[in-house]
Amino acid sequence: MTAGPATDTASASTSTSDVASTSDTASTPDTADRVDLWTIPTDQPDEVVRSLRSLLDRDELARVTGRGPARDPVAGRRFTVVHGVVRLLVAERLGLHPAELAWRYGPHGKPEPAVGHERVGVSYSGSGALAVLALTAGRPVGVDVEEVHDARVATRVAERYFPGAEAEFLARSASPAVLAERFTTLWCRREACVKAYGGRLVQGFGLPLAGPAPLRLAHPGTLGEGPCLLDDVPVPGPFRAAVAVLGEQPFRLRRHRWKALSEACQPFWHRN
Repeated sequence: MTAGPATDTASASTSTSDVASTSDTASTPDTADRVDLWTIPTDQPDEVVRSLRSLLDRDELARVTGRGPARDPVAGRRFTVVHGVVRLLVAERLGLHPAELAWRYGPHGKPEPAVGHERVGVSYSGSGALAVLALTAGRPVGVDVEEVHDARVATRVAERYFPGAEAEFLARSASPAVLAERFTTLWCRREACVKAYGGRLVQGFGLPLAGPAPLRLAHPGTLGEGPCLLDDVPVPGPFRAAVAVLGEQPFRLRRHRWKALSEACQPFWHRN
């Protein structure tokens, strides 16, 4: 199992130029404030799912096989792809075989490598057929992706949980479709901020996150101390995504697309 070394798509929260290979782990001036963000299609062929499943640990396999809450087959396959690809890419950063990667979890479930967490910040999210993974050179990061929500559900949730100004902003939307897109954007921003701080979603409901991106959240309330920088992330299909990084230093966002190709029934892993 090998990983292709090339990446070809760059974007940024501030301007950026070509950067070093993502396999570099040192916090150089080029990588220290860079966020590498992968989009991962989660509907993959059987041979890809089998190969990725072989990398999962005991707890991950238990979730796939449905011990505990029942899991439908499609959700199990997508879970396998997300967690398998995360293992591939995080392990590459740390110089490990993917199966050797062990996780530890914060008080509210945020994952980080048990060994090497000071060298790589990790956050990932999945929604339907798409997942995203954000990696930094140790800086706390949060990412979220969501399929655009139903407008009726969005209205009820916003009226109950969002700050009044945001609920009013959504109510002024020109159409239900616009309302749904705006709500999903705000939800992704909220989730990304909460994940960056390692908090609970309920702590993020009162955050003022409307307005054009990028945003600086100076006062995170009960989530923690220090500012959070936030940006929306373009993703394909009917999805919205956002990424958040703790600290004052502007970050640069470099986007990658993950894909797996099979030749002669042997898996080849590509990032391009």
